[in-house]
Amino acid sequence: MRPAQPTPTRRAIIASTLLAAPALRAAARGGTVVIVGAGSAGLAAAAALRAAGQSFTLVEARDRIGGRAYTDRALGVDCPFDAGAEYIHWAEHNPWAPIARAAKARFAREDGWARTLTIDGRPATDAEKAARRAGFSGLDALLEPKGGDPSLAEAARAGGPNAELAAAGLSRLSLGEDPERVSAVDYDRLWSGTDLWVDGYGDLVARHFSDLPVSLGCPVRAIDWSGRELRVETARGSLSAAAVIVTVPVGVLKSGAIRLTPKLPDGAQAALDGLQMGAYTKVGLRLDPTKVDPTAFGDAVSIATGGPTLYFEMGPFGRSLAVANLGGDLARDLCRAGEAAAVALATERLGAVLGEKAKGAVLAGRLAGWWTDPHACGSYAIVAPGHAAARDHLREPVGGRLFFAGEALAGGGAMTVGGATLDGERAARDVLKALGA
Repeated sequence: MRPAQPTPTRRAIIASTLLAAPALRAAARGGTVVIVGAGSAGLAAAAALRAAGQSFTLVEARDRIGGRAYTDRALGVDCPFDAGAEYIHWAEHNPWAPIARAAKARFAREDGWARTLTIDGRPATDAEKAARRAGFSGLDALLEPKGGDPSLAEAARAGGPNAELAAAGLSRLSLGEDPERVSAVDYDRLWSGTDLWVDGYGDLVARHFSDLPVSLGCPVRAIDWSGRELRVETARGSLSAAAVIVTVPVGVLKSGAIRLTPKLPDGAQAALDGLQMGAYTKVGLRLDPTKVDPTAFGDAVSIATGGPTLYFEMGPFGRSLAVANLGGDLARDLCRAGEAAAVALATERLGAVLGEKAKGAVLAGRLAGWWTDPHACGSYAIVAPGHAAARDHLREPVGGRLFFAGEALAGGGAMTVGGATLDGERAARDVLKALGA
């Protein structure tokens, strides 16, 4: 998902072809690895196991692959937008950069600042714009670790009100979470580098892994790791496995949707408790091109006192679209309110940006509400203050046979498709080592 708010200069952080689902075997052959979840981590793990000649079964609850990398076409085949991930972060060493270039993907240029700022429905004054920029200008130094593991909000407090507002904007519109809940130490560890805004990231992931065998529409209900072989109970039957790689989002793990027997050991549970899901949310608006050209306005920020701040991507890749981005508790509230309410709010805020030209310009809307999606339960994993080691600790295998992987465990690459991909490959290597393969 794209960081829609300008970030400190040191860091810019943060399906087209599917195979038919193969029939599940009631009991897999000895040595088979079961992979739970066909997001980028699960897909990368499966590809690595296949390359090593290791038998595996990949199961996915959704009717598609890609997870939170998803190109949505609900607003029309001519108006797709990435409902989830859309940026290839730290492109200098992100595995998806060369994949995207080889696939001749389209990239867009962005300068990092919105052209328009509205506050409570009116254009911001020059003084208000300057104050906002001033808050961001010193934020990088304030957020550098100086001992302990404070929240982003606490770290920014020394910079005064402008810095606090900047930290809130950065946290909600880059991480999808309110700054009081984000570990400053974990944030500082996130990798930096060039960001590539790619057209159709979800489609790219789905195409790249389209030849992998995957059982779609097959949610896992329970994993029993008490015996010599692991038992995986799915909606379509039971599987036995020598090892299991669980790549579902942290939010799904914390929801109890997958019952673990026995429960996680104290260390793994403590690591899981130190992670929570952010609520990065998007609302796509299809526009009437005869009434408004969104590319003529440029990206815009809409701030409302007591309400969510929205960042509008205007006309991404030349399409008649405006995509609103928001995060934090107010985004959670909007997801719970539902698509009609979300579209209404985004339409109202867009009106303040476009003025009279906005009347009747919105033809349709789409809410990408990851917070209320039962297969995600949030956008991506955030480390709580005081739990900076949580990502690393959850990487440790449970009982030598149950492994976790995904963006939540990707260290400096967390919260990205690239990080999830690298961590899925890491988990596959760990499994091969554990099996002696």
